Amino acid sequence: MSARAASTIGKDEKIPPRARILAAAAELFYRHGIRAVGVEAIADAAGTNKMTLYRHFPSKDELVAEYLRQSAKTQDAYWERLNQQHLGDPLGQLRGWLKDMADHVDNRTQRGCALANAAIELPEPGHPARRVIEDYKRAQRERLAALCRAADLSEPEMLADELQLALEGARVMAQSVSREGLGLRLLRMGDALIAAHARVERA
Repeated sequence: MSARAASTIGKDEKIPPRARILAAAAELFYRHGIRAVGVEAIADAAGTNKMTLYRHFPSKDELVAEYLRQSAKTQDAYWERLNQQHLGDPLGQLRGWLKDMADHVDNRTQRGCALANAAIELPEPGHPARRVIEDYKRAQRERLAALCRAADLSEPEMLADELQLALEGARVMAQSVSREGLGLRLLRMGDALIAAHARVERA
């Protein structure tokens, strides 16, 4: 495939080569898939060469793993912003997350979760990216469960699983069926799941 599809950020020589390579790889991997993109295309998009790429990343597999680590860090920063927006309000954080995810699946420039996409392309247990993917997905599930516990919702682990399943299903539908009304349906499903786990106060 052509490296011309990559963002021009990789051509900015004021940015160190390693950062340019990561930026180019992130753009190409996310838009076209990990398997479809070769190191030559990444090096070209980064305004460098394969020798420089391999000096910073011993293999394409290691570059993929670092790309996914950076994606996970971006998500960590998102969770921190969400916490700051809803300080002391775990239910508000949960609903804020749900609204943001609905917006995400509605956004036609998005191709779902970079880590989930990578999990499909990289089934080998020994691939260096597998640990990154699995650790991130477990951490996301635990964040949701912690919010559900803090919001005093019943069966918080079950609710976290249900919300994550709904989101992953919506992301697949966005890429394989249609985005039409998908974000709204995800919001309604999420609200219904949260309501079903609300504790009923006894008189």
